[in-house]
Amino acid sequence: MSELRRLQAGDAPAVLAFETANRAYFAASVSDRGDEFFARFTERYDALLAEQEAGVCAFYALVAGDGSVLGRFNLYDIDDGAAELGYRVARHVAGRGVATANVRELCRLAAARHGLRTLRAAAGHGNAASHRVLVKAGFVPVGPADPAHLGGKSGTWYQRDLGLRR
Repeated sequence: MSELRRLQAGDAPAVLAFETANRAYFAASVSDRGDEFFARFTERYDALLAEQEAGVCAFYALVAGDGSVLGRFNLYDIDDGAAELGYRVARHVAGRGVATANVRELCRLAAARHGLRTLRAAAGHGNAASHRVLVKAGFVPVGPADPAHLGGKSGTWYQRDLGLRR
């Protein structure tokens, strides 16, 4: 059994293990986090928790019963009832509906816990799985995404009005 829960300080080792184990898999479809991310992980992780505490972001981990992280689901740049959504799931659970189910759950939490009305997410044109997940989770395409926002890749912005039930 897995649980989508708010990121906590004690999750750092499991998050690092998740990011390390799936680095090559993620880099095939999204920009690589780079060596600096891993070299300064503790500092970066502490900064994420500070952003979360300040209310500008909300970070969630999908945690398995054994404590391992299966995915990350995040709300960035929370402002005026809107935020940007980002997510990634481990290779060994990809293609099983895990991303779709947890993006839907994060949409519910975004409205109920964070008071958000609108979420946006960008997906690169080469990342067909993310496009499918977003559409299945009730997002609709709203226009092109700036390649600077997607690590130099072209893509599409999606949006979901959280007042709509899907």
